[in-house]
Amino acid sequence: MLKINIIGAGLAGSECALYLANLGYKVHLFDIKNKSMTPAHHSTNFAEIVCSNSFKSDDENTASGVLKRELLLLGSELIKTAYQFRVPAGQALAIDRDQFSEHITKILKNHKNITLHCEDVSDFEDDAITVLATGPLSTENICNAIKSKIGEDFFYFYDAAAPIIDAETIDMKKAFFASRYDKGDADYLNCAMDKNEYSTFYNALINAETVQLHEFEKNNIFESCMPIEIMAKRGVDSIRFGPLKPVGLKNPHKEEKPYAVVQLRKENNSATMFNMVGFQTNLTFPEQKRVFRMIPGLENAEFLRYGVMHTNHFVNFPKCLDKYSRLKADSNIFIAGQLSGVEGYVESIASGLYCAINVARIIQNKPLVSFSADTIIGGLYNYLTNADTNSFQPINANFGILNPIQERDKQKRYEKYRIRALKEMQEFKEKYGTI
Repeated sequence: MLKINIIGAGLAGSECALYLANLGYKVHLFDIKNKSMTPAHHSTNFAEIVCSNSFKSDDENTASGVLKRELLLLGSELIKTAYQFRVPAGQALAIDRDQFSEHITKILKNHKNITLHCEDVSDFEDDAITVLATGPLSTENICNAIKSKIGEDFFYFYDAAAPIIDAETIDMKKAFFASRYDKGDADYLNCAMDKNEYSTFYNALINAETVQLHEFEKNNIFESCMPIEIMAKRGVDSIRFGPLKPVGLKNPHKEEKPYAVVQLRKENNSATMFNMVGFQTNLTFPEQKRVFRMIPGLENAEFLRYGVMHTNHFVNFPKCLDKYSRLKADSNIFIAGQLSGVEGYVESIASGLYCAINVARIIQNKPLVSFSADTIIGGLYNYLTNADTNSFQPINANFGILNPIQERDKQKRYEKYRIRALKEMQEFKEKYGTI
């Protein structure tokens, strides 16, 4: 039997390793931890959640919600674990990142079918199936190894992480818990601004000092991770109609309606830390402290983690990979996770599981399998495979990548997307069982 090497123990690599190991296959899992870490990492644990602790909406009629249910049907270990360590966040699936990563790390280290290697891999074994899941900050050795295979450089974009604040330093005489329009539980902490407060904050934000970027970096920021200061520079109301939108919220401390609202989300179950929603940033640390303390309720905020911005790598999927996420230049090498061009935690987990399914098919000497664009997973890979090679960019789960359903009512259409997707996944499970 071919040896199975998985390089990278992030979300995609951990999912892939556990899926194959649970089937009884011997897996060699390589990661640079604990000898070294990338600039985005803060923990020596595997499956680390490095930016927001949110796995996005868990509403069953959203693309993110449907994708999670597809993965549960397929037997995803990481999605199951995410629900185990869920923290309150309204309709979002937010998790206690430390407990989540500690749990996955313990399983990986103790699994009888997984052998861990602390190495910075610089080449691929010819007599092995390799799943490359080194993530958006791959080491120089891995970058060079892939370049030698695909014959071209990576593309680059920038990912930004939001600050985390010590809950005890938030002024609860100004902040308040509420959900928009009082829907669901009041899981978000809100800091409301009047027009004058917003104007002062806005002008400070757009004029604050940022970390200097290299020239080639300046036009490659992924839209969904747009730093708050860059979004603000698009216009005075750009963030007020974006992450700071005040609609559906009433400030119990003041009679007048909020002009803008900054929302904070629980970072852990004990609610000792809060993440600033939508505040990915490239401001310098002193400027983050100065500017964000202008927000009512955060005047004395202590930052447990400042926002950071870092380079992300991804390959040109439609040019370099086939529909099964294998290198066209070497069919024994799969690429999973953000390195392949999926964007997001759940999408990365999905890519690791998708690769694992087809690695198992190869070991069993059976034809590889794919999903139709009636499913979120299939829609992702349909997009990745057929995207324009000259303008390829990473993709999140969304209903726009699915085969369309003709239904004018949006909510009914979304419901039909869900029913159709989960029907196909259930049929897949019944046909193939546990691959």
